[in-house]
Amino acid sequence: MDWYKMSPRDVIGELSSDPGKGLTRAEAEKRLQEHGANELQEEEKKPLIKKFAEQFLDPMIIILLIAAVISGVVGEWVDSVIILAIVIVNALLSIFQEGKAEEAIAALKKMSSPTVKVIRDGKSIELDATKVVPGDIVVLQTGDIVPADMRLIESSNLKIDESSLTGESVAVEKDAEEVFDDDVGIGDRLNYAYSASIVTYGRGRGIVTETGEETEIGKIATSLSTMEEKQTPLQRKLAGLSKTLGILVVAVCAVVFIVGKIYGHDTLRMFMTSVSLAVAAIPEGLPAIVTIVLAMGMGNMAKKNAIVKRLLAVETLGTTTYICSDKTGTLTQNEMTVTNVYVDGKVLEVSGTGYAPKGEVTYEGKAVGLDDVKGLRTLTSIATLTNDADLIEEDGTYDILGDPTEGALITLSGKQGIEEKELESSYPRIGEIPFDSDRKMMSTFHENFFDGQVSSFTKGAPDIVLSRCRYILKDGDVVEMTEADREAISEQNNRFAENALRVLAFAYRNYDALPDELSSEDHEKDMVFVGLTGMIDPARPEVKDAIKECRNAGIVPVMITGDYLLTAKAIARELGILREGDDAMMGEELNGKSPEEIREIVKTTRVFARVSPENKVQIVTALKANGEITAMTGDGVNDAPAIKKGDIGIAMGITGTDVAKNTADVILTDDNFATIVHAVEEGRIIYANIKKFVTFLLSCNIGEVLVVFLSIIMNLPTPFLPIQLLWLNLVTDSFPALALGVEKGEEEIMHEPPRDPKEPILDRKVTITLVIQSIAITIATLGVYYYALTTHGRTGDGLVYSRTMAFSTLVFSELFRSFSSRSIDDTLAKIGFFTNKRLNQAVLLSLALVLVVLYVPFLEELFHMTDLNMMDWAIVLISSFIPLVIGEIQKVIRFRHARADKN
Repeated sequence: MDWYKMSPRDVIGELSSDPGKGLTRAEAEKRLQEHGANELQEEEKKPLIKKFAEQFLDPMIIILLIAAVISGVVGEWVDSVIILAIVIVNALLSIFQEGKAEEAIAALKKMSSPTVKVIRDGKSIELDATKVVPGDIVVLQTGDIVPADMRLIESSNLKIDESSLTGESVAVEKDAEEVFDDDVGIGDRLNYAYSASIVTYGRGRGIVTETGEETEIGKIATSLSTMEEKQTPLQRKLAGLSKTLGILVVAVCAVVFIVGKIYGHDTLRMFMTSVSLAVAAIPEGLPAIVTIVLAMGMGNMAKKNAIVKRLLAVETLGTTTYICSDKTGTLTQNEMTVTNVYVDGKVLEVSGTGYAPKGEVTYEGKAVGLDDVKGLRTLTSIATLTNDADLIEEDGTYDILGDPTEGALITLSGKQGIEEKELESSYPRIGEIPFDSDRKMMSTFHENFFDGQVSSFTKGAPDIVLSRCRYILKDGDVVEMTEADREAISEQNNRFAENALRVLAFAYRNYDALPDELSSEDHEKDMVFVGLTGMIDPARPEVKDAIKECRNAGIVPVMITGDYLLTAKAIARELGILREGDDAMMGEELNGKSPEEIREIVKTTRVFARVSPENKVQIVTALKANGEITAMTGDGVNDAPAIKKGDIGIAMGITGTDVAKNTADVILTDDNFATIVHAVEEGRIIYANIKKFVTFLLSCNIGEVLVVFLSIIMNLPTPFLPIQLLWLNLVTDSFPALALGVEKGEEEIMHEPPRDPKEPILDRKVTITLVIQSIAITIATLGVYYYALTTHGRTGDGLVYSRTMAFSTLVFSELFRSFSSRSIDDTLAKIGFFTNKRLNQAVLLSLALVLVVLYVPFLEELFHMTDLNMMDWAIVLISSFIPLVIGEIQKVIRFRHARADKN
């Protein structure tokens, strides 16, 4: 029901409650059974067995399992065991890393369960917020967390911070008497309070209308569960690669089997040759290496304050083309700060942001104090004494209990050395005329501030306060206000407002004694005008550079906020999000637009203000439909559906709500937008390295396939046994590939545009490199194999010797070439031969493992190898350099062509 369209009396009647007595205990218990606990349903944790089973759904893993089964059936149990072991290790690694991320997220969750005051059986009682039911009368006071959605039935100067739901940084003034006839957006329902919002000022009462999953927060949480899990670009590409490899394996095996039968070879031999080819074609180490490299990337990001929940999300960050960010708490500090003061006809600037009372006041670039600008002491004193907020300091960190606007004023005074408690003690409040939304101001009364007199201090909306003033304070003197003075003040107020500053005016009036009855009509008139303050929720200082880096990297930043358009545009311009020619618009303008129209709008619009949760999802959906890889960041409940809809969802770890954190792929533990840029860079480096080691492994595998295939076509004995190829693919190749996975990022990686999301891992440049390298490996290995067969024979010890020579040449070709694989474009002369220490160690380890199977007697027998003499090694080593040399020559030729094309 649209409760906000109903009067308090009608809502109370509809819910069969009583404003004075509330519900009876019996009725509350009955409703608790009927509606359930006032809590969001926890997302079911995936059972460990299901997590484990999901690791085996990848097409490449399935091919490996089939190869393991076939090897076992034909009696090659060693091959079978090795394949199964690598698959299981890969699965366990993935589960372990994702489990570590889950533990980190759990540590971020709030552990306390809020309590609430309700009226039951005519008495005010405190109970767990989960026990609240529709019809309960809830008492609200400053500092309370609203436990459920409720229609307000009483309000006294009530302000509620709804930023976690709407994104608006300024607390909303509530009015229980307001009744709406037309549909009104969530952020404008002044007679309504929402679950998880915070009372920052005043008091009130409300009748609970919705609990649990029926609240606005609950609806958002429910909508998240209906969204499909998205596949990352890397998942799609690896799945495509696996599918291609699968088709290749089947086709090549079939051709080889047919050719073998034509040559008259027996069926079992050709079957085993086909198994050898299958093993040769599949890079068995690839799934494990991808998992380990992503896991290492996960660890690097955690060190840089980004917890990645899903392993494959690491790489997705590197493909990002759009970052859609909430404003409050993400781009800004979510701490109102006074930036300007207008007093004694001067515009003063205030440095320092946030609630920490650190900074200075300057005029025309020079620091000024309370003695330099006489009206400043009066203004800051009024700002402090007409204030109900408290500044709290804990371990050097400052926070505000109460209204953020009032908190900003206390901080301003603190920067001038004025202590709130000391001032209140010296000039205690002896009376007040509370704030209300009609007058838009408040006044407090104090003794002895001006030579034994009683003074009323007033703060409020500039136009209203100014209209009640007859005098003005100028350089310590009170003079009659002229029309020119009024115009100057109004013009300054407008200038502040144009810069999206929230402006407050300050005034006072003196009396001989405290009046008997305090009223706005009698006492908020004929006042002395003191000055203005302009405040804003300031941008995070590091975000501007992060935005610049985003643009250098070809990433488009977009602000999506629940705040007002003027404020959003000011912050966006300051940060560099909104530039000349860019559009800004209200979220409601998207309502009723077709998906095609929204797709056009998002191409040029960089700021969306006053948006609803549905608008956020519309924007992200449109960007994705335009082919963009979209990251959605935020901290509020209102961000959660869009966070889940984005290709990569990013939540704030400190200010973020549990709903946002549960939904996100990545959580920023420092709530810093700039951390996203570091994460994007890490993602790009990881993808570039994945590309390097995939190219390295596949060129090895294709080389192996070509050697085996051409040997069969040439009617030569099979050059490798399955166990030899497994050792090569899983052990010898895997360590250098892993080292390539941690190669340092190239300097220009964040000055390149994001790659096309549809671009395959094996793009044109990589494919050419792959083909040339595979052919070079084939020439070197097949040449040595043919030479060995010619000189030592095709059977018995001669065949064992020839296979050992081919195996050794293939191994050394791949190990030498791994150094060249560190860059697709740069030669070793530029990047340095031995500058990747991990690769140096990996190559030495792989060499040692090759020598082990060649010279340890029982392994030599198991792998069907034999010893090689010095002449043999000379032939192997010279031949093994061929792929490395050809790879370097190819880079030089490509560089010259690229330079010629530029000229």
